[in-house]
Amino acid sequence: MRRADDLEVGKVMAGAPFLEAVPRKALDRFASQGAVHRFRRGTYLCHQGDPDGDVFFLVSGRVEISSETANGNRVLHATLDNPGFVGELSALGKMPRTASVLTLDDSDVWSTGPESFLDFVTAEPAASRGFLQALARQVREHQSFTDDLLHLDLKGRLAKRLLQLVTPTLDDLPKDGVLVPAVTHADLASLCGGSRENVTRILTEWQRRGLVERDGHRYVLKKVAGLAKIADL
Repeated sequence: MRRADDLEVGKVMAGAPFLEAVPRKALDRFASQGAVHRFRRGTYLCHQGDPDGDVFFLVSGRVEISSETANGNRVLHATLDNPGFVGELSALGKMPRTASVLTLDDSDVWSTGPESFLDFVTAEPAASRGFLQALARQVREHQSFTDDLLHLDLKGRLAKRLLQLVTPTLDDLPKDGVLVPAVTHADLASLCGGSRENVTRILTEWQRRGLVERDGHRYVLKKVAGLAKIADL
């Protein structure tokens, strides 16, 4: 365990989305109320269904957020490799964890208790607005996923998810040759609402067409404009 100021957690928080407007002194005070732990790759920070507990902030490393459906299927929600909060919904709603969080690389993670987090959000209007914006974005993303299921076929959804893994908001499309973060076919299938077999078949077809290229365990997007057209962007 390390003190938060050893890694300048307040400074890292200041660069995180939705917290830019929070005064630096307030972030430093908040950071001092928690501690940083080093977690080895493959460690669960929390499990789906756990009671509400600590709020986490990824200082460095990479984690994935996933859940399990009633019939036992695993659903990947997101992979986080930039500094940001994890587990705040449980604290805000005072409800059990809705997802599990697993480290994909050795990671430095700051954590604090739910009451400390709630006191910070209550005391800092800029933080409250920031988290409301984050929640609004999550709602929009869920609505967008529902719309995609209704209006895009599996090829369209897969193309869109590959692009979103590189540029989450799709405000600016990446250049040709961009490398997609490592993700399995099963995880892509869960992100797209399809089967692993069909995702594998489509990716194989796209490799033949030169739209994507395999680079070890990762994919290179060779023709971004072509993928964007398939995704109806």
